[in-house]
Amino acid sequence: MGLVFLGEAELVFLGTGGGRFITITQKRQTGGLRILHPVDIQLDPGPGAIVYANRARLDPSKTRAVMVSHCHLDHYGDAEVFIEAMTGGMIRKRGLLVAPRSVIKGNEICDPCISRYHQSMPERIVEVRAGDQVEVEQLRLIATRAQHSDPDTVGFRISLPSGDVGYTSDTEYFEGLGKQYQGVRLLILCVLRPRGLPWKGHLSSGDAEKIVKEAEPEVSVITDFGVRMVYAGPSREAKTIENNTGIRTIAAADNMRVRIGKEISFESESEQPSLDRFTR
Repeated sequence: MGLVFLGEAELVFLGTGGGRFITITQKRQTGGLRILHPVDIQLDPGPGAIVYANRARLDPSKTRAVMVSHCHLDHYGDAEVFIEAMTGGMIRKRGLLVAPRSVIKGNEICDPCISRYHQSMPERIVEVRAGDQVEVEQLRLIATRAQHSDPDTVGFRISLPSGDVGYTSDTEYFEGLGKQYQGVRLLILCVLRPRGLPWKGHLSSGDAEKIVKEAEPEVSVITDFGVRMVYAGPSREAKTIENNTGIRTIAAADNMRVRIGKEISFESESEQPSLDRFTR
């Protein structure tokens, strides 16, 4: 299916898994999010992102920006190989790297996630904190506040020609989180756990519901599922959020495509089952 009109944007979920055990087992892919139009951006390329991009015939060499939200492996694991792709195999300086201090320089809990060698090749590196704005060709990125075990973690608000997209990254709920995303058309929430099973530094589906109520997006998508969430059934959790907020809520599937034009549409390869059948 081609793009419908010039202002339409397209996103691909190269992964919907998060946390150590999903990353280890790949019960869900951990490849992050690819923005294909109007600028090719790889957001949070976790382990396997390069494989899943090639498998989906999304040429990594067309990447113009790599964005990393924080210093945990499931969000940065393939960042260096995407930098290699973006720079033509480390032959010419090209493209943009956007990331917080922890990823670029390290902080009190982690060393830099991207080597000096790989940092030498992007044409531009922008170290961001909450509130910072970055121009990427015709797009504007705003780093948003997050509250996670990496204290430098940021989310992103991305201004596309067809409307803004919000991405919470890993964060726990805090007062005002949802207000950062008011006015977005699509809100992508990293939801590690189902309702009633909180985990410090992360969102549960109950937290996601509060954020959706505050932000009031046109559509919300939950992703970045941990083992407990996959067992619970992300589609059921999304349906509860939708029923309680009145806002259309989708559980992301691996390789799901989202087109944002006059309407927001979704295309999935197949329905992804939960793991609950293995416990019966």
